[in-house]
Amino acid sequence: MFTFLHAADIHLDSPLKNLAIREDAPVETIRGAARRAFDNLVALAIEEEVDFLLLAGDLYDGTWKDYNTGLFFIERMHKLRQAGIRVFLVSGNHDAASRITKTLRLPDNVVHFSSQSPQTVQIHELDVAIHGQSYPRRKVSDNLAVNYPNPEPHLFNIGLLHTALTGRPGHEKYAPCTRDELINKGYDYWALGHVHQREEVCRDPWILFPGNLQGRHIRETGAKGATLVRVDNDRVSEMTFRELDVIRWGFHQMDCSDITCESELLERVSEAYTQELESTDGRPLMLRLELQGPCPFHGELLRDSRYWQSALEALAIDSGEIWLEKILFHTHRSQPLEPSALEGSPMEGLLNSIDEADLELLDAPELQTLLSRLPAELLREQPLLPADNTEKHALLEEVREVLLARILRQVSE
Repeated sequence: MFTFLHAADIHLDSPLKNLAIREDAPVETIRGAARRAFDNLVALAIEEEVDFLLLAGDLYDGTWKDYNTGLFFIERMHKLRQAGIRVFLVSGNHDAASRITKTLRLPDNVVHFSSQSPQTVQIHELDVAIHGQSYPRRKVSDNLAVNYPNPEPHLFNIGLLHTALTGRPGHEKYAPCTRDELINKGYDYWALGHVHQREEVCRDPWILFPGNLQGRHIRETGAKGATLVRVDNDRVSEMTFRELDVIRWGFHQMDCSDITCESELLERVSEAYTQELESTDGRPLMLRLELQGPCPFHGELLRDSRYWQSALEALAIDSGEIWLEKILFHTHRSQPLEPSALEGSPMEGLLNSIDEADLELLDAPELQTLLSRLPAELLREQPLLPADNTEKHALLEEVREVLLARILRQVSE
């Protein structure tokens, strides 16, 4: 019987992205999130007295050149060495681009698999064989798994591989291979990396993406961590996901179809914050809130979106450990506007022109000149105008709704 931990996609010292940080935000926790999550992994390995740790690629973050990151990793490997824990790792696409990977001398309890060809390492006292290959470069379009060796007879065989399999949303199709190819290889466990969402691809044999150790942005929501595996009589007897992240990302979509006044909206949002916090087990929560659906209160939201932005952020402060990544106002009118409502109004022509606008309107030289004069910090994270036609249509519709809300207020006054 033996126990091991399977983790991947650590991305040490990778910055958390697209977060407007309040003055009272836990800045040091945010900056050190990847390191603290890795410390949690090391502590778990020692606490559970695992026999070895598998790291399935992307330990570092691309072309990051801070050698303190590498020194941090080596120090943690020495801690595992003192506890008698071996570590087996392959380089992924980010590691292959890292200068740190190529220059560090690793302690003798760490096996870093070659990038030249698949390599097999046996742990004789456990009757285990681990097969793996690192990436020689950032973009690997070859099927690495096809050249992995046949399983060692009478041993528990593990394949350590950084791959997207046949493809996963949001991930480059690196080292492509199929589920059936891995099954037919005859290994007992495939320890995969590269995909940041935990996924049990197969249970016989086990083929697993553990997900990344710490979410870095809003597309990496929910609990993150590693998988603890116990093997008895050459069979996986227990498989446990262990949460190790120190900051949690969440995305809450709230249906506003029955909200008619300010107090109702604030109460519902407060309830949503409480609900989201209950799932974090005390961790700081970086939350994106989307208000959506047909909403009787739609006009009020659009008429003064800055006020509502501030009000909902204030609620987040009152709720505790919530920092809003973004608020999206995606509601729409409960009832369509009667054509006669603005008939004869000076604004009727403006709205009609928006309805009939070609997408080239957003590419007009005058608009591009205006955008070029905006402060650089406004353009740093993402472009103000979308490139995708679907998103452009959505933007024009949003402009129309904002104008309508403001016009109708003036009409009612």
